Amino acid sequence: MSLDPQDEQSNAGQMLGGDLSNLFRCIDRDKVHGLNLAVPEQAKAIVKPWHEREDTGEFADSGVDDQIIIYVPFAQNVRLKSVLVKSGRGESSPTRLRIYANHPTIVDFVDAESTKPQLDIALLQGQVAAVEYPLRVAAFTSVTSLSLFFSDAAGGEVSRLFYLGFRGDVREQKREVDEMLQVPAPNVADAPLVDKVAERAAGQQTTAR
Repeated sequence: MSLDPQDEQSNAGQMLGGDLSNLFRCIDRDKVHGLNLAVPEQAKAIVKPWHEREDTGEFADSGVDDQIIIYVPFAQNVRLKSVLVKSGRGESSPTRLRIYANHPTIVDFVDAESTKPQLDIALLQGQVAAVEYPLRVAAFTSVTSLSLFFSDAAGGEVSRLFYLGFRGDVREQKREVDEMLQVPAPNVADAPLVDKVAERAAGQQTTAR
C-alpha cells in the first residue's frame, strides 16, 4: 500500500524534528556551549528536537546575573528564517535577545557590547508555549554559527531558558539538487581518445574511396 505524498512529508517531518524546515538535524550539538550558565552542560539541554520543545524538565539558568550567551554551530551551511524560544515566566523571563552570526567562536560579553548584532529582538512576555520570531532572511542567508545573547530579565537576576530552536533550509542541499538537475551537453573534447582515432580513420577511408 502506497502512502499519500502528504503523509510521506508528514512522516519525514516528524523524523526531522517537527517539520522539514526545522534545523535541529543541522546543529553540531556536541559543540553547543554557553557563557554565564549556572550549569554549563545545560547549554546543550535546551537545544532539543521539536517534539520536546514544551518539556520543562531540563532548562538553563543564568549564573551571576541575568545574562546568558549560547553558541550554536551548524554542521551545514543554512539559511535561517526564524528562531524559536521557550523561556521562563515571570521574573526569570529574559526580555531581550541579540543574535550574532558567523563568528568563528562564541561572542563573549565584552564583544557583545561593542559589536552590532544582526538582529536585536524584544522577547514576548507571559508566553506559555515556545514562541517563533521571524528573522530578516537577507541577514541570515548563509549561516555557519550563531551567538545568542539573552538579557534583561523581567524582574529578577536570573534568566531561564527551556527551549531553543531554528527554522530555515540547508543551502548546500539546494545547490546539490540544482547540480543534479543540470544535464551537461555532449562535448567532443571529452570523447575518449580511442573514439577520436576511430572517427579520424573512418574519415580517411571515406576520402580514399
